Amino acid sequence: MIKNTNASMNPGLLPSIIVLVASFTLVHLFYAGVVRPAADNILASQGTSSLSSIWIILKDLEQQICISLLFFCIFLMVFKLWRLVDEEPLYTRDFLKDHDKSQPLDVDEALRELNASSYSENPAMATWINCIRRFRNTQNVQHAADAIESSVDSLAAQLESGNNMIRYIIWAIPSIGFVGTVRGIGQALAQADAALAGDISGMTASLGVAFNSTLVALFISLILMFFMHLLNARQDAMVLRTQESCERHLLSHLHN
Repeated sequence: MIKNTNASMNPGLLPSIIVLVASFTLVHLFYAGVVRPAADNILASQGTSSLSSIWIILKDLEQQICISLLFFCIFLMVFKLWRLVDEEPLYTRDFLKDHDKSQPLDVDEALRELNASSYSENPAMATWINCIRRFRNTQNVQHAADAIESSVDSLAAQLESGNNMIRYIIWAIPSIGFVGTVRGIGQALAQADAALAGDISGMTASLGVAFNSTLVALFISLILMFFMHLLNARQDAMVLRTQESCERHLLSHLHN
């Protein structure tokens, strides 16, 4: 099990930057080597009748940016899901399992043991430490239970705040698509004179930019929102299991 105490479960800044740069670089190389040459060949051979081709739909800059952000966002969600699965035993374990529940808990000894652990800064164990400290100060199990509730709420808030970058990317992708729409419509209007003269190929291509960028961006956004809901469901389940574990294991030690 990894010993990362980051409650938001996000990757560090340096790995995130590396993956972001790698996503944009690999997608750019794919576009330069495959997508745009294929789109140019199709346009040259088929003209405006080829506008429904997948290469034509994907060829513009806005679609390239959206696909790059798609891979980066998937990395963020997969990393967080991996952390949730990897650390799940830590959030549901009995940290005082070696203590006999039939005997009164030695609060000071328990605190020393928990504080000496390499996981002492992890939110799961921090919940135990806060609860036991509250019990030591008040000698009241209900106050300790209140500490569990507040700590679990804090954990849920940290997990949710860790999704801010993912939510921003999911919001930004359709916005980038709309930028492509505005750019394409502007280019189409600039070629209105040529269209009136009988050459509509330029206007058609520009309108293709406008519609394709929005189409691709919205489709990517739908995919990411689906995975975002799966991630949120996993987070909520872990928070509930954490609270249930604390109430089952920790309070059973304190009641004695």
